[in-house]
Amino acid sequence: MNSEFSRRDFLRYSGATGAAAFIAATLSACSGGPASTGSVGAGSNKDLITAVIGYGNDQSWDPTQTASAFAMAGINHIYEGLLDTDPITREPYPALATALPSDLNATTWTFTLRDGAKWHDGQPVTADDVVFTFERVLDPEANVLVGNFFKSWLQEVKKVDDKNVELVFKFPFPDAAPRLTIAKIMPKHVFSQAGAWDQAKSGKAVGSGPYKQVQHNPKSNTSFEAFDGYNGPRPATVKKMNWLTIVDAAARVAKISGGSAEAQIADNIPYANVEQLKQQGLTVEGGKGMNHMFLMFNTGAKPFDDVRVRQALHYAIDKQKMIDVALKGHGTASSSFLNEGHPDHKRASVVYDYDPEKAKALLKEAGVSNLTINLMAVNVSWIADCLPTIASSWEAIGIKTTLEPQDTAALFTKMDQFQDYQVVAAASNPNQFGMDADLILHYNYVPGGLWMKYAKWDGSDDAKKLFAMMDEASKETDKAKRTELIHKYLDFVAEQAILYPVVHNELMTAWDPKKLSGIRAQPYPGINLLQAKRT
Repeated sequence: MNSEFSRRDFLRYSGATGAAAFIAATLSACSGGPASTGSVGAGSNKDLITAVIGYGNDQSWDPTQTASAFAMAGINHIYEGLLDTDPITREPYPALATALPSDLNATTWTFTLRDGAKWHDGQPVTADDVVFTFERVLDPEANVLVGNFFKSWLQEVKKVDDKNVELVFKFPFPDAAPRLTIAKIMPKHVFSQAGAWDQAKSGKAVGSGPYKQVQHNPKSNTSFEAFDGYNGPRPATVKKMNWLTIVDAAARVAKISGGSAEAQIADNIPYANVEQLKQQGLTVEGGKGMNHMFLMFNTGAKPFDDVRVRQALHYAIDKQKMIDVALKGHGTASSSFLNEGHPDHKRASVVYDYDPEKAKALLKEAGVSNLTINLMAVNVSWIADCLPTIASSWEAIGIKTTLEPQDTAALFTKMDQFQDYQVVAAASNPNQFGMDADLILHYNYVPGGLWMKYAKWDGSDDAKKLFAMMDEASKETDKAKRTELIHKYLDFVAEQAILYPVVHNELMTAWDPKKLSGIRAQPYPGINLLQAKRT
């Protein structure tokens, strides 16, 4: 599979502007799915969980390439890493491996594979499968998405024998344990075949996890069954699951509403429907995390090469109005690249509190007047709701603003072709992959990464300075010193405002507590039902 094409597919169709795959919501015209997918009557079937996912299911299912909310959630039920993490606490636990590493500061970790672990086709899981997976992750020619989260610190993965593998690090990296959940181990005998990666992208899934995929209809649903051969730590709790893809908000809410509701759980609940669903007896809870709307500037176009202009446009936005009107109170103005609940959060050296006078002063200092901006944006519903506040805020300081929300595929086709643009507004949530600051920053800020190329900032001296700061923090094993270095580069990211959050928002999940237990709302898109039970 052409690696560059697949990375672009990832961006256009699976959420890089929604790492959280809010992106996928823009594809509602083609991926909303039919109202029914053969699970009518599911509400009374205690052997089945019917779920509604508010994102498209027609993006890549290749675990090494995807950022699709639907696919990533499904993959977490089908595949295993050496280690996996709890979906809420993100604490690592042994999955295909039998134990956690004993020394987090060691430069080699040896893992023993679980006895009796099998692939869904009945073949045994071996060390060859682990080596095969990590060779793809680290392969510069394949250049897969998840490689960005490993290449800086992981040197290689070696086979010791059929049951043991050794991970060799470039330097001690204590955050590696939770990071390993991103590398879902894949069967060599299946995916080393010609054309197999294209098949994975199209939906083929053969894992070792508690559920196996039994049906995949990209425009409507994916169904799962408990895998009888699974002997790991989190066995399936129901016999069957059917996940419906319904991007349209009204249709999604209808699917879990009323006495004849077909589904028991839905994610991506619109803020306007929260109280309505609560009154019907559903539990509706939110997860606060990295999900955010950001602005990205084309630093190759004047005057956006001037940091004062970029800062001015952030200062000018009335974020509280945006939170009150567009997000119905379910948001927080950004005070760092990280959300306020993050363990490494600290108010940045520059915080863009609403200050239109400062914005005007910065523009004057930069010698900029009579500025006209065309703001391109993904047409995700909550992003579209935020755009009028940006326009009115910029108009208030004398900037003529044109809003251009559009289908994500169309927007990123332009970006891939490096067509000229000024400013882009989109959504992102690296928490799908993990929580640590190093991972979050490497999602957008990585040498040679597409985001940096889009911003035309990759080769700048400031970018090189940032990448060096990030590398220094990654190599620091003392927690206090590492945190200090993290705050240093977060301050630099805030000051530069190349790609930077405006607001962080809350993601809402609804479920019927009379029919489901063991549910916890995630702060990133999708659902995890590995501990859910029908009641």
